[in-house]
Order: sequence, then C-alpha cells, then structure tokens
Amino acid sequence: MSSLSISATATARPGALTVLQRDRWLSATTSHRARVEPFARPYLERRSAGLKHPVEDFLFTYYTQKPGQLSRWHPGAGVVLTGPEAAERTTWKHYRTLTVAERTELALEDDVDAVTADVDAFRRDRTEALRFAAIIVRRTQARRAQLGCFGLHEWAMAYRSQVNGVRHEYLELRLGGEGTDRLVEDSKISCTHFDAFRFYTPQAVPLNALQPTRETQRDLEQPGCLHANMDLYKWAYKLTPLLSSDLVMDCFELAWRIRAMDMRASPYDLAHWGYEPIRIETPAGRAEYARLQRRFSDESQHLRQRLGTALENVELAGTQPALS
Repeated sequence: MSSLSISATATARPGALTVLQRDRWLSATTSHRARVEPFARPYLERRSAGLKHPVEDFLFTYYTQKPGQLSRWHPGAGVVLTGPEAAERTTWKHYRTLTVAERTELALEDDVDAVTADVDAFRRDRTEALRFAAIIVRRTQARRAQLGCFGLHEWAMAYRSQVNGVRHEYLELRLGGEGTDRLVEDSKISCTHFDAFRFYTPQAVPLNALQPTRETQRDLEQPGCLHANMDLYKWAYKLTPLLSSDLVMDCFELAWRIRAMDMRASPYDLAHWGYEPIRIETPAGRAEYARLQRRFSDESQHLRQRLGTALENVELAGTQPALS
C-alpha cells in the first residue's frame, strides 16, 4: 500500500467540522476516564510501592504514553468542542480555536468557546509519524497472517541465560535454563518483528530465520504477529489528538489481552500472578497458541481497518500540501 498522501486541494468543506455539545463531550470525558482507571490505577499504586507486574505494567513501561496522557479524552479530527471547559484545550498541543469563517459556517455565537484538533499543525510537526503509521498499518493489513512462530521470540530473549542473565530478573524460567535453551535450539524461530528481535540474546540472533531491521519493518510486519498487533496501540496514540480516544482505547485493550497471552506462552513461570502457561513445548500448547493467535489476528485486522479509515479522514481534513 502507498504511504499517506494528502491532496493539496482537500480544503475544509461545508459540514467538514461537527460540533459536539458541551454536555455530550463532558460525559464522554468522564466515561473515558472510567474506562482507563482500572488499568492505570493498579499500575500507579504498584509504582508508588516499588512493585512490578510482568504482564500489566508492560503497556505503561514499554510504550511511551503514560497513564495521565491516556486518561485525556480526545474526540478526534473534525470534531468541535464547545463551552468554557473547551478553552483549556488551547493550551494542549495540536488544538486550536475556530476561525471566524468556521464559526460563521457553524452558526456559533462569538462568545462561545470552540476548539478542535489542529490537523495542519500536527501534519507540519509529525509528518514522518503520519507517513510511517500509514505505511505500517496499510501494508500489514494487506498481508496474510503467519501463525507458526509459537511465541518463540520470548524464549530467544532468555536463551543462554546462564551467560546473559534472565531478562526479567525477578521471574523464574519455567523449564529452567537448560530446558529453555533446548527448546530454542530444537525449534524453528522465524520472528518477523524488529522490536521483538532486537531484544534477542546475542547467541539467539543467528538462530532466527529472518534478520529484521528498522529499515525492513514495513516489508516484514504481518497480522499474525502478537507484537505487531500490540503496536496498533502505539500507532493510535502517536496520532493523538487526531484519533478518537475510543479507537485508542480499543487498541489499548486489545494490546492488554495480547500481552497476557504473550507472557503465558513465554518461558517464565507466572503462577504467582495467576497466569496459566501455554505450554508451547507440547503439541497441545502449540495448537492453543495458534488458535489464540488467529483470533487476535482477526481482531487486529478490524482495528487496522478503523485506523486506515481514520488516516483517510485526516487526509481529507488537511489543507497543507500533500505528503509524498
């Protein structure tokens, strides 16, 4: 698929902006915070207590968006927020007040605060982020899912732990160091995801059938990959505030469930945290892994479609020259 292209003639059209009345968007803000709270609050409590969780901390530690940022509700590009509370958003990055022409078109009174996401400013500041997100989302959606990896990327990160140490030092290896090494050596490892591959131990790197790089990421990502599907959350929040928080949270919740599966299939013993292992060292475990992997692949493709539509809406909303 081609990268993001925005026509220079795609100027704002009558009706391109939609007004969301004060009571509706304040209610949406409250609902969004309530949706985020069950995920964010336990993490913040653990962090204050100096505690770790191998599954539930991941989306707040590996990814760059923090709980406070996730808790901020955004309606997405093309939506106008009105009322005195909306004025605060003029201090938020990539928001703007409406122009006189836009106010006239929407029949807004002069004394009514009205703000919307600043698509043009975002595009000027984040051209490469938009372009790369569009490439990854669209090309990955166009590919067939590969379901034969069985989560061995996590095992490759723990390979030769006797030499390298255990990646998660507070966790024990379920099969021990020798058992972990034996499974890695007896398996075909074919990870396609650079951001998983880059954490392999040095001894595991040559055992992977592919050698992914950042430069080849756009050519290798595929919808069967758990990490590529978790990364939908990354691409979504990197486009904030142009994407709706509903879409960002749908991606977040999918990534949350995928992380649980990823760690259940990992070499670590998570019984203390209540996670039953997916025993990929057995035929039954590999069958279970492939079944869950396919389900998440299907879910991720629906979200990629929604992300693609959101990107198209941004393309149409922009008034700046095309991205090529």
